[in-house]
This record gives sequence, C-alpha cells and structure tokens, in this order.
Amino acid sequence: MAEKNERPIKVVAENRKARFNYAIDDTIEAGIALTGTEVKSIRNGKTTIAESYADARGSEIWLINANIPEYLQANRFNHEPKRPRKLLLHRKQINKLIGAVEREGMTLIPLKLYFNERGRAKLQLALAKGKKLHDKRETEKKRDWNREKGRLLRARG
Repeated sequence: MAEKNERPIKVVAENRKARFNYAIDDTIEAGIALTGTEVKSIRNGKTTIAESYADARGSEIWLINANIPEYLQANRFNHEPKRPRKLLLHRKQINKLIGAVEREGMTLIPLKLYFNERGRAKLQLALAKGKKLHDKRETEKKRDWNREKGRLLRARG
C-alpha cells in the first residue's frame, strides 16, 4: 500500500498583534470564498490580515479589510485587493458568533490564514474582547519576565 503524500499546513499570513491587543476567548476554523486569482496571489505569500476583522451582515459572516494583492499574471480577470470576502461556516457556528458579538460586545479577529493538508485556504478566526491599556502593560511585563527567567536559567546551567 502506497503512503499518502500529505502536505503540511502552510501558514501564509499571521496577525501577530492580535494576542497583544485582544483577550482571545474562542477560536474557529473557517473557509473563505475566493476567486482563482485570489488563491494564486495568496500562494505567493504577500497577503496581510493585520488590520482586518470579521463582521456579521445579515445571516452571514464576512472578512473585511484583508489585503490580498492582485495577481500580476491575470490581466483583466483580476480581483479587487480589499474586497469583503464571505467566510464559510456552519449555521450553528454563525449563530453562536453573531450572538456573542451582539450580546457580549466581542469582536471577530482573524489570527492566521493558511492552507490545510488538502490545499484549501482556511482562516483561524478568534472571538475576542479588546484589552485595556493596563492589561496590555501586564501582558508585556509577563512576557519580559518569562524572557528574563529563561536567560537566568540558561546562564545558571
């Protein structure tokens, strides 16, 4: 029996500031409705999701302000770089996310854009609450202390 040729997960874009600016409560994997030129452009790796967010419009969830640059080889069939993109989720997940956003004042933040083992573009979406300035300072103190503690332990032997 032949071994399956499984591709590893390839992270294309990551929102590194999200964990600093938001207290993350829950994460969900969502598919994205893309055109062919968008997929090719994402594979090139120039995509940014740092200033993007997800929003509920009607009974659907959309990714807003994600920058997928135009694919240079696709002349007139190209896409708009910052167009809203529909996220593909189950109805129960959509209802849960919409309820949390409306009732509890939470936001939907994209954490990672990646290709899964099957080669499909996926988005890791987080249900998060914004941190206050003192919470951000506390996070920074913990991170600095852990870094310093690691240095001390390594120097000690």
